[in-house]
Amino acid sequence: MKPIIKLCVAIAFAGFLLCRTAVKAQQLHSRWDELTASDWPKALAMSDSTCILPIGILEKHGPHAPIGADLIQVREWAARATKQEYAVVFPDYFYGQINEARHQPGTFALPERITWDLLEATCDEIGRNGFKRILIINGHGGNPQLIRYFIQTRLEKQRNYAVYFFEPNSDSAYRKQLDALHKSDAANDQHAGERETSTLLYLRPDLVEMDSASNESGANQNRLNIPNVYTAIWWYADFPNHYAGEGGKATRELGKLVTEHFIGQLVTALKAVKADMKALALQKEFFDRVKKD
Repeated sequence: MKPIIKLCVAIAFAGFLLCRTAVKAQQLHSRWDELTASDWPKALAMSDSTCILPIGILEKHGPHAPIGADLIQVREWAARATKQEYAVVFPDYFYGQINEARHQPGTFALPERITWDLLEATCDEIGRNGFKRILIINGHGGNPQLIRYFIQTRLEKQRNYAVYFFEPNSDSAYRKQLDALHKSDAANDQHAGERETSTLLYLRPDLVEMDSASNESGANQNRLNIPNVYTAIWWYADFPNHYAGEGGKATRELGKLVTEHFIGQLVTALKAVKADMKALALQKEFFDRVKKD
């Protein structure tokens, strides 16, 4: 074989290997439970040691939406975001705070101590498996206080990972689009209402029974009004059907807007978390000072 032909063959073969490697990298699964053990080092490298912990819940979502609506949403958000920016996604996690729905069928509410210990043990195990950054995304309105306090208590003792909580916001352009598509009272659109049902129509329309959306009332019953006071029974007092809003006014168009806005912000946050080199360094500095004091 002539030298020039050998060179061309070598270049072509090298190009083939590079292409095959790139394709394989693109096909690397993002879900923790779908990775092989041999892929683990590559997943850690590609994710910059970043793991997403999507927290949903199992609870009634009106008479028309699936019990796992919160779980389905965070699962889809994580799956779609990691196609744009790679990270490893922890498997379905539905162990949050949902005591207010225990009177409804299908609710999975663990004792408070188990809920806390399980979240702590899960993050510790994620860290033990090599992840330095854990990004929590939440799909349930009853979880943020729990998650924020949990993250704050990570300063109780030193760990080799940092926990972040994704909290999306909305700008004026997005709010204008949202207002144009929204049909129901926005103030009462909280749980299984127009917005949440719309996202499910966009993500999993096969699980939504729109003809049942008006079978129960999602109106605020205002049965307990004590100014400047918080009490645990407030949600049940206002929404005993565990339904807040008008799911029957949902549209796929609104669901697409809400979902794509959320995913766009999640991708931006994920990139920032993966690139973050300060949180762990500042945690170390903090604990070095704690030891000295």
